[in-house]
Amino acid sequence: MTDARISMNANRLVRYLQKPASEFTREDLIRYCAEQDIQMVNLLYPAGDGRLKTLNFVINDQLYLDTILTCGERVDGSSLFASVEASSSDLYVIPRYRTAFLDPFAEISTLSLLCSFFDKDGRPLESAPEHTLHKACEAFRRVTGMDFHAMGELEYYVIFDDDGMFPAVDQHGYHESAPFAKANEFRARCMHYIAQTGGQIKYGHSEVGNFSLGGKVYEQNEIEFLPVAAEDAADQLTVAKWVIRNLAYEMGLDVTFAPKITTGKAGSGLHIHMRAVCEGRNQMLSNGVLSDKARKMIAGMMDLAPSITAFGNKNPMSYFRLVPHQEAPTNVCWGDRNRSVLVRVPLGWTAGVDMSAQVNPLEGEHTYDTTQKQTVEMRSPDGSADVYQLIAGLCVACRHGFEMADALEVAERTYVNVNIHDSANADRLEQLAQLPDSCVASAQCLERQRAVYEEYGVFSPAMIDGIIAHLSSFDDAQLREQTKDSPEEIEKLVARYFHCG
Repeated sequence: MTDARISMNANRLVRYLQKPASEFTREDLIRYCAEQDIQMVNLLYPAGDGRLKTLNFVINDQLYLDTILTCGERVDGSSLFASVEASSSDLYVIPRYRTAFLDPFAEISTLSLLCSFFDKDGRPLESAPEHTLHKACEAFRRVTGMDFHAMGELEYYVIFDDDGMFPAVDQHGYHESAPFAKANEFRARCMHYIAQTGGQIKYGHSEVGNFSLGGKVYEQNEIEFLPVAAEDAADQLTVAKWVIRNLAYEMGLDVTFAPKITTGKAGSGLHIHMRAVCEGRNQMLSNGVLSDKARKMIAGMMDLAPSITAFGNKNPMSYFRLVPHQEAPTNVCWGDRNRSVLVRVPLGWTAGVDMSAQVNPLEGEHTYDTTQKQTVEMRSPDGSADVYQLIAGLCVACRHGFEMADALEVAERTYVNVNIHDSANADRLEQLAQLPDSCVASAQCLERQRAVYEEYGVFSPAMIDGIIAHLSSFDDAQLREQTKDSPEEIEKLVARYFHCG
């Protein structure tokens, strides 16, 4: 990392220590706490419900700080994970130094770190979500010789009182500016705090969804991240949701990442972009077009798409979002710049034209390598996802594509370049597999395809069993049909899963 990137980094520890977060050591953190008068340490760790849990420490002296950073602490695993039995529930949580940040909400100066789980024998907990993602990335690297990178598009609704001034046009909030978009300042503050925690943000904007109901305004927003190593991407998304909720509470607002909060209006997704990187170079393009490597990754996702919903669509309202004509996918297919497909290849900077020089004639020709920007995007997941499980599942699927003998044929067969929901394309639509329509169906898909996820020891059998049992417990196979004419029942479901993920 160059000095310029350190000097403008929003994470205060990076600027103070003059090194990237990936190089933080225990000695660095102790020095920072001593010199910056840090008085508390928070250990944060994602549990089975996908939310961050918190353990607070007061720094009594330097020896105790060293103990916290070295040994972590023990916690009750049975209260954190359904798969951990109360009879042998003690787990260790050990801080990962590269995740350290100054808590932007704490009145008392507090250093926060994300943790990993270890069992009684000092081994990583096999069923821990963050360790599952680590194993998935290791298997991807071993099979392909490349690193797996990811980034998320985090969509959410902000809810506040309707003052009737400058009303937005219903379902036309995309990239709207103030005063027609009311939550822009809130989003900007969220982005500022997320960046301070180490989140690598690409941009933020107002999204399509907006409506008024019961004296409240519901305004959809999105914060999109930059592609980074997949484990870092999951950490950043998890902390970002924590930041958004904390700031909303501080400002007297409500927010939700729920996939659907009313019928007929845009739902919120958690689209995940991916790329494969070798020796620092993006491998998704070859001679300006999508590479065979990228097509194999897509083929793997096409093959495992039905079961990926088990990680990315984890409550019944997820399947009220996955319906036609709502910019959410329903069929297993992919395409270029096509928002009706499951996997989209976004518009890339592949034209070989320096557009910046055209609009800025005082500038000379640029030599910026735009190939690094190309990704492929999975559009089915939503905010109910366990972020670590989801990205691990996508990593497995992309690795699986390299192991499929017919991967390029699968990619060719599932490619579409039309709006598949247009009635003129009904014949093409009938040829495509469909995504599950309920948690129960998703669980069945995972059961059928579980062997691929369990290869290389990535997903533990206990974790797969737990996911299947959890999804099956919703008993929602007929729920969409049963509630289609009952807005009262849908309203109850929305309330039940409003603060999911």
